[in-house]
Amino acid sequence: MSDPTDPIPAARTVLITGGTKGLGLELVRDTLAQGAKVATFSRSLTPEIEQLQRELPDQVYAAPLDINDEAGGKAFLKDAAAKLGPIDALVNNAAIGQDSLHLHTSPERIAQIVQTNLTAPLILTRAFIRHAMAKVGRGRIVMVTSICAQRGYSGLVAYSATKGGLDAAMRTLAREMHGRFLVNSVAPGFFASEMSSVLGTEQLSTISRRTPSGRLVTPANIAPVVRGLLFDDTNLNGQAIVIDGGGSI
Repeated sequence: MSDPTDPIPAARTVLITGGTKGLGLELVRDTLAQGAKVATFSRSLTPEIEQLQRELPDQVYAAPLDINDEAGGKAFLKDAAAKLGPIDALVNNAAIGQDSLHLHTSPERIAQIVQTNLTAPLILTRAFIRHAMAKVGRGRIVMVTSICAQRGYSGLVAYSATKGGLDAAMRTLAREMHGRFLVNSVAPGFFASEMSSVLGTEQLSTISRRTPSGRLVTPANIAPVVRGLLFDDTNLNGQAIVIDGGGSI
């Protein structure tokens, strides 16, 4: 058995949730470019991920799955490992957004956001750790959270709570794993996406003008940071790395 004080090897097979479009798809492509294999799921597959699976059948495994399907998640892990080999890294990227003030957000909607963005990723993380501990003994975990976990933005109370919860869980999990898993978060600022489109062009333009770098973050800005957490010997552990062009300083 490997010494837990040795550097954790670079990821070889990565599970990326919500990897069919937007940031998730960018992370899938970047991970493949490093020579690693990728398993990914989303509620429905896109032509882009289906094409990757056809072109790289030995490197990509994708299937339609709702992250809230606990039994389905366990089955996906088993099927993906049978296709690609043991999974030694997890990127929790799948999430749903919010576009209403807390006063106007129904209890049912709050429960849905918490279930999808916090409870389900924690349950999947548990299943992944059990798999990785049994198959490879060590691994890496990246939570995709948000600057909303650290700064207040109107209309995002429940969403912010879930991302803050993931950051808190990340730090505690890093402590629990005693060096066998590196566990970190990336916390992007707002970037043009289906989720942020609820803010509207004017609000996104305002955020951009107030950002010291003068522009919004893009998935291409986020991917290299995730890449480092998955493949490099950074010894980063229990950290939430903000990527927002300085908007939060």
